Order: sequence, then C-alpha cells, then structure tokens
Amino acid sequence: MKARKLPRLSVEEYVQQEIDTNIKYEYHDGKIYALAGGTLNHGLICGNVYSELRSGLKTKGSNCLPLTSEVKLYVEKTNSYVYPDSMVICGEIEQAKNEKNAVTNPELIIEVLSKSTAEYDRGDKFYLYRQIPGFREYVLIEQKKYVVDVHYKSNESDLWKITRYKGLDKMVTLQSIGLTISMENLYYRTDIVLSE
Repeated sequence: MKARKLPRLSVEEYVQQEIDTNIKYEYHDGKIYALAGGTLNHGLICGNVYSELRSGLKTKGSNCLPLTSEVKLYVEKTNSYVYPDSMVICGEIEQAKNEKNAVTNPELIIEVLSKSTAEYDRGDKFYLYRQIPGFREYVLIEQKKYVVDVHYKSNESDLWKITRYKGLDKMVTLQSIGLTISMENLYYRTDIVLSE
C-alpha cells in the first residue's frame, strides 16, 4: 500500500485527525495512513457495485444492507479501521465501541483494485478481513480489465474457494447474499482498453 505515513495516534486522536483534515485514513493499532484518491474507472465501478447491490437486495426483500466506502470498518482483533470500497451487512448493524461511525460485522466485502493497492488488497488486507467473525465473501474487481475474483467460505468450512470471472458476458455469483450480478453492469460506462 502506497500511502503517506503519519505519527502514531490513539483511536480518539485518529478520529479527530479525520475530522480536522477531512481526509480518510486507515488506522492500524496506532499507525495511520492517508488514503489516496481513485481513478474515474474506480469511482464508476464502486458506484455500479453499490447500485447493483442495493437494487438486488431491495428487490429480494433482503435484510442485508450495502454500504459505500464512506463507512469505516473496525477489525477488533487487530485494532484496525479501514474503508472497504463496499460492504454488505445482514441483520443488525454492529458498531465499534470507540467509534460510532465504524461497523464491525460485514459478511461481504468488495475492493476495486488499483496498481498501488492490488498487492495489499490480495494479501495483508484479505488477512485482516479474515479476522472478522461472520465474514464469508471477498470480491476483488480489476479496473483495467474485465476480471473479478470471488473468494467464498461457507459457514461449515474454514477453506476459501476462489472463482474467477473473466469477460463482459459472465455473471458474478455472490453466494453470501444470494445475488448474481452481470459483469456488464459492474463495468457499466467504464473506459477499458483491452490489449491483445
């Protein structure tokens, strides 16, 4: 992850830093990292993801709720606060004790990959997310090609199954929330140049 590193802070100082600067930071047990802005494709895909999740869950009459990257996620086991590109919480929203604007119980987390964060999202961040009780599905969306990787773990197993979807003609299955979303809708209005 390429981000500007700042001095070690308490959770209270971290929250105040965000308020004072109006900048989002990741917090990892006292260390904070300023988050960089995204590309147009990143923003479009994030919007498409939220739209598809909200519409699909609402149509189903689901008790699951999608959240955007404006909502913080707290991982208690590692004392970390992060901003996933999207999350889905089913049932009651559980909030962090020290930060009322942070949630703790997503079942599904989605990240849109960028050149500077792809390695972090696939590695350390996935490890971080796996510390969350009830977390069952992790979706990684490429922004420069039509590729989506879905990591899924059933309630009966600790093994993660990985499914790759490639091409605009594919349908992405999200087992944790019982939705299927077309790749075409995920990548709606994006500008992707495919090299041969």
